[in-house]
Amino acid sequence: MALNSGEEESIEALKKWWDENGKPLATAVVFVLAGYGGWLFWQNGQIAASDAASDVYEEILVLALTEPGRPVSDEESARILDLSRELMQAHRDTVYARYGALFSAQQHVVNADLDAAEESLRWILENRRSGFFDEEDEGLVLTATLRLGRILLSKGEAENALTIVNNVDPKAFEAGFSELRGDIYVTMDRFLDARDSYVASQQAGSNSEALQMKLDELPNES
Repeated sequence: MALNSGEEESIEALKKWWDENGKPLATAVVFVLAGYGGWLFWQNGQIAASDAASDVYEEILVLALTEPGRPVSDEESARILDLSRELMQAHRDTVYARYGALFSAQQHVVNADLDAAEESLRWILENRRSGFFDEEDEGLVLTATLRLGRILLSKGEAENALTIVNNVDPKAFEAGFSELRGDIYVTMDRFLDARDSYVASQQAGSNSEALQMKLDELPNES
């Protein structure tokens, strides 16, 4: 069927547009599709890695959360440490690695290895963000910070412990940080400061009998 002049002009205009824009557009589409395919590949890889890390962490939980009154055996403790190390090395970008490090620190404390416990806790604080979107588990970070302060105090590093405590916003952990601050002041013989800190802990919600005993045993001096 013969084309009229208007149809011929439209076809010529389309050809001209394709010559000028078609190839770049096609190239852009290819890149978009390739990028989308790459994203799907990356995402599937992340899901698989997360699933693997989850399985390792679940094994840690089974070993660490024993029945009341039954301590973790030496073999179980060694296995927890091995699994935590695996998470920290092979799955460091997952939140499971950070919780694994927390269990690692716990076992090192039980084994009286405070240096190793400190190392695990500092690893959490140095690698506090996880995942593609740099997510941070605030509760985990504060827990690790609080435990690190206690470790340093136990090692006789009261000044370092106090620096850590005083340079963090404790938020919902105010009671724990205030009590730790009081413990630090006691070792420094700053008993009035210790009393203020213990009272602050109570005001933040702590009704611990042990905390009240600490208050009762404080000498009445500065």
